[in-house]
Amino acid sequence: MSVIEPEGVRGQSTARRRRRVRLRTLLIWLAVVPSVAMGTQVAVTAERLLSQAEHLRADVAAAEQVGAPLYTLMVDMQAERTMTASVWAGTAGAEEELRIRREATDRGAAEFRRVASGTNSSFEEVEQKLEGLAAFRLRADARTGTADSTLLYYTGVIDSVIQAYQREFSHADDAEIVKESRPVVAMLTATEMVAREDTILSLAGPSRQLDSAGFEQFVSAMGAHRHLYDTWVVPYLPEVDKRFYDRIVASSDWQTKIRIENAVLSKHTDTGSGIKLPAETALWRSAHENFSVQMASLNVDRARKVLTRGEAKAAELDTEVAWLIGGSSGGLLIVVAVVVFTTRSVLRRLRDLHDRTVTVAEETLPEVVARLQRGQSVDAAVLPTVRGDGDEVGRISDAFARAVAVSVDGHRQLADERHGFGLFATGIASRTGNLVSRQLSLTEDLQDTFGHDEALLAQLMRSDQLTVGMRRQIENLLILAGGEVPDPHTEPMRIADVLREAAAEVEDFRRIERQALDETSVEPGAISQISHLLAELLDNATRFSPPRSKVVIRAELVADGLSVEIEDRGPRVTPERYEEMNGRLHEAPPYSVLAQNAHRLGLFVVGHLADQLRASVTLRRSVYGGTSAVVILPAALLVATAAAEPRREPAAKPVLVPAPEPVPEPEPASSTPEPAAVAPAPRPSVERRPEPVVRTAAGLPSRTTKAHTKAHTKADTKADTKAPAPVTVPGARPALPERVPQTHIAQQLREPRAAETTVRQDAATPEEVADAWADYEHGTQTVEEELRRDRP
Repeated sequence: MSVIEPEGVRGQSTARRRRRVRLRTLLIWLAVVPSVAMGTQVAVTAERLLSQAEHLRADVAAAEQVGAPLYTLMVDMQAERTMTASVWAGTAGAEEELRIRREATDRGAAEFRRVASGTNSSFEEVEQKLEGLAAFRLRADARTGTADSTLLYYTGVIDSVIQAYQREFSHADDAEIVKESRPVVAMLTATEMVAREDTILSLAGPSRQLDSAGFEQFVSAMGAHRHLYDTWVVPYLPEVDKRFYDRIVASSDWQTKIRIENAVLSKHTDTGSGIKLPAETALWRSAHENFSVQMASLNVDRARKVLTRGEAKAAELDTEVAWLIGGSSGGLLIVVAVVVFTTRSVLRRLRDLHDRTVTVAEETLPEVVARLQRGQSVDAAVLPTVRGDGDEVGRISDAFARAVAVSVDGHRQLADERHGFGLFATGIASRTGNLVSRQLSLTEDLQDTFGHDEALLAQLMRSDQLTVGMRRQIENLLILAGGEVPDPHTEPMRIADVLREAAAEVEDFRRIERQALDETSVEPGAISQISHLLAELLDNATRFSPPRSKVVIRAELVADGLSVEIEDRGPRVTPERYEEMNGRLHEAPPYSVLAQNAHRLGLFVVGHLADQLRASVTLRRSVYGGTSAVVILPAALLVATAAAEPRREPAAKPVLVPAPEPVPEPEPASSTPEPAAVAPAPRPSVERRPEPVVRTAAGLPSRTTKAHTKAHTKADTKADTKAPAPVTVPGARPALPERVPQTHIAQQLREPRAAETTVRQDAATPEEVADAWADYEHGTQTVEEELRRDRP
């Protein structure tokens, strides 16, 4: 197994390892799963019992609300049906009693409609059939149709009432209540069969004459009610109700009923027009009125007992739910207590291990790594140690201690290597800086010696610019290696001079337009860093913008300090690209990021310098379509410019400005020269002496060298031979030394010549133009490639 391969089963995927459940979760599940299972079972059982209790209460409420009016309506309809049959048969005095029965039926129907409104659809059939009551009454009064069709309507209404009872009051969930409610419906049906016998005998009238169909209906009704009582009523009656039923059956009225039914079966006489009933049928009316009241009392009492049993059963279910919830909660608490007691010690030890691990990972280890990166020693006592505990948690703690030790050793080795690389890079930069310093001095000497040769002078100026660029790249290496930019300045410098010094380090400095909108100065210790930062931004702006376009740098005071804005006319950059570049500017990246972007280190250098200066640098899109870099320098780096006290100017960077092309001097009265070709106006200056070479602590030569100072002195001396002596104003600040155009040109070339009528050629060589366009085309292609990737 390799040193970087994790322990475990070979070939097991990382995704599968991530799906493993943590130990803490497993321990929690040990308590949660049984608890949830028990709680779910209790909830389901309780919900079922509560639903059953609610159903029972709904049945009881419906029976109490609709049951009594519905039973009254059935009894009234049976009585009206019997009286209608009597009137149809011509029984004397039946019309008045029919009127009384109809009024009672109307009252019962109105009460039923009132209590049944808004209930379920079980009573809709009864309500619909009651709509035809008035029409059938008219047919009975007018003797329209047959008596059987009229009486059949009443029978249909009564049957629908019995069916409503059966649908609503016989589907309880409790088996005992179903058993007790079953005789109620059977007793209603049996009572209806007896009432049909009464109607058939009333239809026979005083003549006691029935047709064959009526006789068959009587026999069927008699057999049906006897079967119902013997099979579905008596076996299911409680002992009390059964004794009451036995008294009814043993009564004289019930025995008279039985005797009459038997007489009709055995003593009837067949005639040509029908069947002649025996004379005993005259006793049916009085006997039926007596035992029917007793049977109705038994029916009502049986129904009330069923309702009472339903209410009691619902209360029992509520009590059972309460006991179930209480007992289950107690059992659940016991289960949770046992699980918590058995896992508490494990969780406590794991929590302690987690706290120690988090403390080491978030506090101790970062502090140790930071100390190692700063080159400081680390106390071994602050790191976790291997204790050799024998249990599982102790072995995990020891494994973590060994991992921390390996990590610290790796960071210590990495810090040593980084420190060594920094020293190596600093040494390389120091040696290379010495060579660059000698190269600049040699260039200055050649310029002084061969200044009369215009072509050679231009090449020397070109070489000087390239050497200055080399020095800036060496300083970049020093900055990225953790060093500081050499700074020989001892006095503050005006911001206008800082902008000029930064622009002079750019190869294509002719395109830079400087605007210092406020008069302020910069602290001596930050001049070189600010100049280097601005030079990197200016170099980037000139490289990624059209070769003939201007790059403007302007500086002005703002609320937070000094704002320096560099604006170019480069190609369009996407917002995502700006966000990426600003991220590099606002945070110093590690060396791994630097290694991946070794071909574009300018932004990293700017980010390091901004971090050292506590300044902010932001790139954004300018109003001209290019890029605008905004640098905010803190107010702590600025000092007020003392205009009243003359001071000695600090040593400036060795800036070599190439001599202009040999063009004739313009006449002062006729035209104005271009801004790029105008020589700077002479300023009051103080006498300067060559300064020795200044070196930094890292061994690099400072930005001002002896050869450059000598070149500046010679240039100023030559300029003084042709220019009028400056007037020194008392109290005025001396101007910085500047190169005067044409001071290295031979005397014969300085004399004015006639103006040229032809357009002069561009001073840039073909190689320079090709290089500039190559940089611009590279930037444009990069942006176009980014836009193609962003396009959906």
